[in-house]
Amino acid sequence: MNSVFFGVCALLVLQFVSFIGFSQVSVTGKITDKNGNSLPGAAIAIKGTYLGTVANSYGEYQFNNLKEDNYKLVVSFLGFEDQEKTVKLNESKVVNFELSASAILADEVIVAATRAGNKAPVAVTNLSGDDVRKQNTGQDIPYQLSLTPSLVESSESGNGVGYSALRIRGTDASRINVTVNGVPLNDSESQGVFWVNMPDFASSVDNIQIQRGVGTSTNGAAAFGATINFQTETVNTKPYAEVQSVGGSFNTFRNTFKAGTGLINGKFSFDARYSKLKSDGYVDRAFSDHESFFASGTYYTERSMLKFNVISGDQKTGISWWGNPNINTDDPDDVEDRRYNPAGEYTDENGITRYYDNQTDNYKQTHYQLFYSQELTSNLNMNAALHYTKGKGYYEQYKEDEEYDEYGVTNPVVGGEMISETDLIRQKWLKNDFYGLTYSMNYRKNSIDASFGGAWNRYEGDHFGDIIWAQNGGIDNDYQWYFNDGKKTDYNVFAKLNVELSEKWNAYGDVQYRHISYEMDGTDDDLKPLVQEHKFDFINPKMGLYYTINDRNSAYASFGVAHREPTRANYKNAKEKPELMPVDETLFDYELGYTFKSVKATFGVNLYYMYYRDQLVPTGVKNQVGDDIMVNVDKSYRAGIELIWGVQILPTLKWDANLTLSKNRIENFIEYSKDYDENWVEFDKVTELGKTEISYSPEAVGSSILTWTPSEGFDVSFISKYVGEQYFDNTSNTERKLDDYNVHNLRFNYRINPTWMKEIAFQLSINNVLDAKYENNAYGGNWYEQGVENTWRYYYPQAGTNVLAGVTLRF
Repeated sequence: MNSVFFGVCALLVLQFVSFIGFSQVSVTGKITDKNGNSLPGAAIAIKGTYLGTVANSYGEYQFNNLKEDNYKLVVSFLGFEDQEKTVKLNESKVVNFELSASAILADEVIVAATRAGNKAPVAVTNLSGDDVRKQNTGQDIPYQLSLTPSLVESSESGNGVGYSALRIRGTDASRINVTVNGVPLNDSESQGVFWVNMPDFASSVDNIQIQRGVGTSTNGAAAFGATINFQTETVNTKPYAEVQSVGGSFNTFRNTFKAGTGLINGKFSFDARYSKLKSDGYVDRAFSDHESFFASGTYYTERSMLKFNVISGDQKTGISWWGNPNINTDDPDDVEDRRYNPAGEYTDENGITRYYDNQTDNYKQTHYQLFYSQELTSNLNMNAALHYTKGKGYYEQYKEDEEYDEYGVTNPVVGGEMISETDLIRQKWLKNDFYGLTYSMNYRKNSIDASFGGAWNRYEGDHFGDIIWAQNGGIDNDYQWYFNDGKKTDYNVFAKLNVELSEKWNAYGDVQYRHISYEMDGTDDDLKPLVQEHKFDFINPKMGLYYTINDRNSAYASFGVAHREPTRANYKNAKEKPELMPVDETLFDYELGYTFKSVKATFGVNLYYMYYRDQLVPTGVKNQVGDDIMVNVDKSYRAGIELIWGVQILPTLKWDANLTLSKNRIENFIEYSKDYDENWVEFDKVTELGKTEISYSPEAVGSSILTWTPSEGFDVSFISKYVGEQYFDNTSNTERKLDDYNVHNLRFNYRINPTWMKEIAFQLSINNVLDAKYENNAYGGNWYEQGVENTWRYYYPQAGTNVLAGVTLRF
């Protein structure tokens, strides 16, 4: 890793030396509207380079130290039409821009309040629509974000389709705030995001912003390590249609159909998408059978917008969340063992091992979003949204030798003999409703950029279990053995202010108040009462400074505080052990960053120190649905450095990469385990282990994409992802550790533009081209026998070399 870092520095030095050898010129100017009013905050970039800046409070910009050449300057500003000018620089020039007001209100106002602006002092990655499309080969969202800094993706099926997950800086999705158009996506009870419920969602995404650390205030779940903000399709002024088909290894197929009307009479637009996705998965019976649709209708005026979205996903997925206990890390080529899946395994009356053919997870979720935005003045706009999400589904299991009394059923008598056990098939259901409103106001004038907003959200979920078949009888069809519900109310309000103190300094302040009320009532699946009520009030302040050194160099520093409440599973798993009842967590996040940009190179470095009080960390043990069982630890931290760079090595060769090096520690971890004596009598064993590594937190994560573009419309990318070794419990025991891995992919893109249609695009992805045998996730734990430690563990093996190929027709 050190060699990579020094190699990057050497390339950047060479780039610097190369440009100082040329005569240097500059371009400066002012950005105004048609009436001559300055537009502070307008973004201006030099197309085809890494250079970009933001107009100051007078609407002025400058680019210095440019070599003599032709440049394309592109200016954009919310509420105005983009403008592009080609400038021949053979001497320093003044180039002014006069922007025309947009004929319709821009869709971007919907997400403005929940996103970080150009001079916000936070670690941020922005992905454009083109970035999203290049990565969209049919895999789930975590794999499409895999090249962003500090992110580690994983897949239960082994090929990135079905149940997939991501972590950022070691933080899992239940601690990452995720919104779609500013509306919360995280499940209220688990606080997680189930990407499987939104198949092919990326095909309806226009852009994405990822903030690392506490970030800026937003709506919904706590941002306890990162924020991911999606914006769906924005306005297409012209009618369009698109058909995409992708197919590849493991019988993976995805077909997507998109169409839109464009602007009708300059006021109306309608967009729609339908997707069907199937895959057998790499792991046995880890299949996916998914479909989804997106529909949007919008009414635009010059100063207002009314938009209605429907986002729906319906998935049936073969259960593989238990992982694989048979992985032989000493013999990674044992393919049969690598694809083994114990889910649904049972022994028939002849002693033959069989697998239940409907061991599946089934869920349908539909999101309804209604937005209204109004430009009140040229400097002030307001936004409001109503939303409703309906979810319904179950997972089905074959269970062997289940005791009747565990289901509240009296042992039946068959043929004069009392029977205490039976094989059975059960379904565990969740029906939920999530609804609420979000609102915001954005003000921007001269040196002031301010936002005020908030949300009120309500969740109501019913959890229950039905037995649909019992081998030995004695149970009525569709017998319900438990029922409980959860109700959660979450509201927040926030205010943000970014002030340009001078031409070089910006100050940022942000405070959020959040209230949570959560209650559970009923009987749990173990027939024990589940009656709890919890309330929280949190204040989350953030502050920072942004320093514009010059048009190529900038720096920032920030401090933020976040609080997070425990999840439903956290409370459930501790209901019989009051001493382990979870408490809320607090994060203190310190960030320090620097960015350099030139025509042909960019380099960024971000230092972070995230100090936690009472952080809930995974024990390495899973509950019945594969969720981590967590425990509070008094003091812990994540500290690291994120390096991000890009170099235009040759006119046809570009390299973009990032590397995160970190330390993630628990100050004093206390292990709770079981010890058995020679008669198998169980005792609780408590061990104070001192400083240990936080589980699922590799100390090195890096990605690289080397792109060769020999001609317009054709490019080849060599993509690499490295993840260092990581423990999957918090004891730092090497018996419970994932090895590091380095995976390489090849991607080919070819586009042609025939006269009779807009574009034909071909894509070929060869994943894991070197056929690495690796696992990107695992869980496990230990027990003791007469003081001697033993380990159990389950792994999630990933596919070897596999292929996805697709063709897209755009009209």
